[in-house]
Amino acid sequence: MDKEITMVDYSETVFLLLLFYDIYTVLFPNSPIYLAKYLSRYSHVGYTFDDRLKRKMDKEIIIDSIHNQSITNATEDQQLFWDLGTNLDTIIKENTSLAQRIDLQQLFPLIYGIQEAKTIFVAASGRSGFAMRSAAMRLMHLGLNVYFVGETITPAITAGDLLIVSSGSGTTSSIIKAAEKSLSVGAKVVALTTNTDSILAKLASHVVLVPAAEKQDHSNRISAQYAGSLFEQFLLLLLDAVFQSLWKLSAKPAEELWKKHTNLE
Repeated sequence: MDKEITMVDYSETVFLLLLFYDIYTVLFPNSPIYLAKYLSRYSHVGYTFDDRLKRKMDKEIIIDSIHNQSITNATEDQQLFWDLGTNLDTIIKENTSLAQRIDLQQLFPLIYGIQEAKTIFVAASGRSGFAMRSAAMRLMHLGLNVYFVGETITPAITAGDLLIVSSGSGTTSSIIKAAEKSLSVGAKVVALTTNTDSILAKLASHVVLVPAAEKQDHSNRISAQYAGSLFEQFLLLLLDAVFQSLWKLSAKPAEELWKKHTNLE
């Protein structure tokens, strides 16, 4: 009995390999996801090699489609790059303008209060809290006795101590309660806020007015940034300036402050 010879047609496989090679060499290093997307259209069951050749899905159409997608992505990337640059420029300009408008003499009582206090307590919530924590860290580096309110190791505030609080609106309930308690035991309170008519401002021993936008001011009149972003950013800058002045007054070398940096990281 003659052995039956089976003929295998590799034309379809060769076609797909050539098509893939042409696209890859033209587009490399574009993402292969696009290639997979379009090559899958050539592998539907039920079509012969000749049928597929007749369909209007040649490699030129595929390449054009991928190129168009690449152009779209490049345009979007360019727009994003421009937006980021514009946003950063806005943030810097707003903080620079605020630095020129703020009354720096308001900071004198804060600086003298820090120097005279037995213990310094710092309190704020939200993003303002992050800025105030940074300030507390720098005061610690100066060798001052400082605590952030709310931490489990924070002791009781007493007469002769100083509470430094921050609230853009001046209405944060937890900060108001901390101010009331501090005053009731004979401690002093310095408040940094955008609102001198607020409850916190009226309670404080001294107020530092930061003329930034309140977090619920959506008018864009003072700041184009969202909510209280400008106040929170400037709070960090302002308190860093206070630290720099305190450091100069202390006459301590940087090496001395460095000894206070944590060594448990």
